[in-house]
Amino acid sequence: MTEPQKDRPWLFRTYAGHSTAVASNALYRANLERGQTGLSVAFDLPTQTGYDSDHVLARGEVGKVGVPVSHLGDMRALFDQIPLERMNTSMTINATAPWLLALHIAVAEEQGADISALQGTVQNDLVKEYLSRGTYICPPKPSLRMITDVAAWTREHLPKWNPMNVCSYHLQEAGATPEQELAFALATAIAVLDDLQGKVAPEDFPEMVGRISFFVNAGIRFVTEMCKMRAFVELWDEITADRYGVEDPKYRRFRYGVQVNSLGLTEQQPENNVYRILLEMLAVTLSKNARARAVQLPAWNEALGLPRPWDQQWSLRMQQILAFETDLLEYGDLFDGNPAVTAKVEALKDGARAELAQIDGMGGAMEAIDHMKRQLVEANAARIARIESGETAVIGVNRYTTAEPSPLTAGEAILTADPKAEADQIARLADWRDARDEDAVQAALADLRRAAAEGANIMPPSIAAAKAGATTGEWGEVIRHAFGHYRGPTGVSAAPSNRTEGLDDIRAAVDAVSTRLGRRLKLLVAKPGLDGHSNGAEQIAARARDCGMEFRYEGIRLTPAEIVDAVADETPHVLGLSILSGSHLPLIEDVTDRLRAAGLGHVPVVVGGIIPEDDAERLRAMGVARVYTPKDFELTRIMFDIVELAEPREVAAE
Repeated sequence: MTEPQKDRPWLFRTYAGHSTAVASNALYRANLERGQTGLSVAFDLPTQTGYDSDHVLARGEVGKVGVPVSHLGDMRALFDQIPLERMNTSMTINATAPWLLALHIAVAEEQGADISALQGTVQNDLVKEYLSRGTYICPPKPSLRMITDVAAWTREHLPKWNPMNVCSYHLQEAGATPEQELAFALATAIAVLDDLQGKVAPEDFPEMVGRISFFVNAGIRFVTEMCKMRAFVELWDEITADRYGVEDPKYRRFRYGVQVNSLGLTEQQPENNVYRILLEMLAVTLSKNARARAVQLPAWNEALGLPRPWDQQWSLRMQQILAFETDLLEYGDLFDGNPAVTAKVEALKDGARAELAQIDGMGGAMEAIDHMKRQLVEANAARIARIESGETAVIGVNRYTTAEPSPLTAGEAILTADPKAEADQIARLADWRDARDEDAVQAALADLRRAAAEGANIMPPSIAAAKAGATTGEWGEVIRHAFGHYRGPTGVSAAPSNRTEGLDDIRAAVDAVSTRLGRRLKLLVAKPGLDGHSNGAEQIAARARDCGMEFRYEGIRLTPAEIVDAVADETPHVLGLSILSGSHLPLIEDVTDRLRAAGLGHVPVVVGGIIPEDDAERLRAMGVARVYTPKDFELTRIMFDIVELAEPREVAAE
């Protein structure tokens, strides 16, 4: 009797990129030498949102959450000595996906690659950007057009490339229930495929369905998460067969990559995160019929700051031990026929179908963005309330909080960004502009403008502009001019809330201080810079509303000058700033300097983000009244702090 053939392991990836293209290239090559089998490129926020590194909105953001790529020279440096023809490259890029793919193609051609052999993925999912991540540029309809432009172009020129990676990862990070994660992701895929049908021949459409991939999240409830993945597989098979008539099973296969949940990583007792990451990885690997095609794991210390190469290596070794030391890959699916699993999968599918029907009734995902955003904010509020009340246990946070000091956090436990990297990037950008053929660049940008206006496919002129030497900001400015700016919904209703259970004491305190102030206590919540991770700001605004405060929250991507103008116009009693990109020091210094210059230095400022204690001390020295980090999960406690800060000074001094 012959032994069953052992499955091949999934792709091992590490989501990485920081500081500069040269530094990121060194990190990629080191990770590949350690056994990583695919690249997963993280771009910085200016690159993701279509700004050059020297734009006013890019200040403090360059190289913080990924690598800055402003032009073809940066992309060359990023992939120096990495043969793109032999690499499977995932680029987590959305609004600027056509542009970054164009730069990738231009570098591959310079390397002498056969373009048709390129393998990889651009995420290219704008719906989740409107809902949870915030790196959109344009309104939904032109964004959908560019998504399907990329898909149609790759059908002809890049047959091994995944032109869209429907991303439910950030939906779960924003609080989505498993049913919402299933439904919102599938609704996004449906919107894209419906539009793509008009851009490819009917005989080519099934193969394009087969090239849509997904990127999901796996949380700590790993049995539920495993069942969610089986539900994804079965629902996608159902949709592609029934809605689109795809007959070949290989084109109906649900293909996905995963990063396990970063939202659940804790600043308290961070060594516990190693176990969380392992358990979450099991959810997407144990069930053969719903196994991920690529896995990337966060590092244990991501709630503290930027992981070091050693931290990333530790997460990579976790994958390798599971794949090569255990016997997991020697067996078929372990859960087929299990009645408990079958029942849970069916329940998840029923819930997702109900959500999908509601979205379909609204006209599809692009028309239902406001609805989905409100649903996420409310689901996240319920999740946080369960943690605050202790209904949901988080070890080290609200249960078993007494612990020995962790030796892992002794000394420098995170990677410190090079403070000179931004200036270096800006200087090289200036040199690039000086050395290029300006006439060729302007001609290429004119062709890009024409294609955008006339409805032609956006990819050919983007590739031509990349080769001519245009920059990310110039490409982004053409797109903004052609399709308009867009400010996504916040999902936080200003209407009076009925979510008041357990808030009697704080509501009484708000009423009392409002009486002493002579008007309702008012909180202004703002997000300076390009950081689109808005969950924290949304939940602070929602809790302020629930506590009876007046609040203002207009969403993401504000300049320090705009925030100070808002303080002057709105006259809040407290200003709350939220930044998760690591750019807190330069941006908050700018805001506080401008407040003092405008005669508004008396307004207390509170700050939330992933902020190391050394940085927190520097913020307090700037005059920041309170600094909150992920360990400060009790939102009502923060509300009491805001009441204290808003107290009239003559009363507080008594």
